[in-house]
Amino acid sequence: MTKHPFSGTGVAIVTPFLENGDIDQAGLEKLVNHLVEGNVDYLVVLGTTGENATLNKEEKQLVFSLVNAFNKGRAKLVAGIGGNDTRAVTKAFSEFDLTGYSAILSVSPYYNKPNAEGIFQHYKAINDAAPLPVIMYNVPGRTGMNVNTATTLRIANACKNIIATKEASGNMEQILQIIKDKPEGFEVISGDDGITLPLIACGAIGVISVLANAYPKPFSDMVNFCLEGNFSAARPIHEKMLPVIQSMFAEGSPSGVKAYLGELNVVKETFRLPVVGVSAQHKETIKSIMKGI
Repeated sequence: MTKHPFSGTGVAIVTPFLENGDIDQAGLEKLVNHLVEGNVDYLVVLGTTGENATLNKEEKQLVFSLVNAFNKGRAKLVAGIGGNDTRAVTKAFSEFDLTGYSAILSVSPYYNKPNAEGIFQHYKAINDAAPLPVIMYNVPGRTGMNVNTATTLRIANACKNIIATKEASGNMEQILQIIKDKPEGFEVISGDDGITLPLIACGAIGVISVLANAYPKPFSDMVNFCLEGNFSAARPIHEKMLPVIQSMFAEGSPSGVKAYLGELNVVKETFRLPVVGVSAQHKETIKSIMKGI
């Protein structure tokens, strides 16, 4: 069986900022090297974790181009291009220079809460317009609407340029039903670090991770063990990472992951409003957890 191009560990990378709010280009280069040297399989650029909602078009293009330049062809690249205006999303596909990128991650529409037919028509338009294969992204905790099992399977069967879904619904019954009934060539990718092990055990092909920003090598090792069916080797890593995952999301993301990256001296712990850093009390909790890693 041919390996899916996005099996393994993807990382939804953070966007480093300088204290004045500009893109931290040196920090971005350091982060890319940290991840590639940690043996991740691909980088997802300007997903939710990348604070894409607060970057303008020129800044987004800068980040896309810089990551491609710093990556030097070592890992596959996925561009985060989504939104709640279907026309704007499809127009953006032709407006960005996506040299070096192999796919697009496109989140389901948020805020305007379309019904199932609206979600299907949105992805049908994306399928028809996208210049690269598309990974759809279901994260109802942020969008306000779940892309349910029937809609996901309808998209998977009708939209052949949509090759996978990043599932972050947390609904195990839904995700397992999609894995069971999906057509050939369409795959499920975990969108939650904490349930990656059981999802791979049930047929998911990997993860798009937040945690792997900080700990790329151990998390990639865990995913690879799972894909090999070696769960006895994967489980201790999974259990060691659980307190990291819990603390990383306790006060919001990317606040938590940037706290870890700051302590690891990979990127500065800087944000764009309305995102802010974790509390001083929670920072001490993170430092304590890090000592045990």
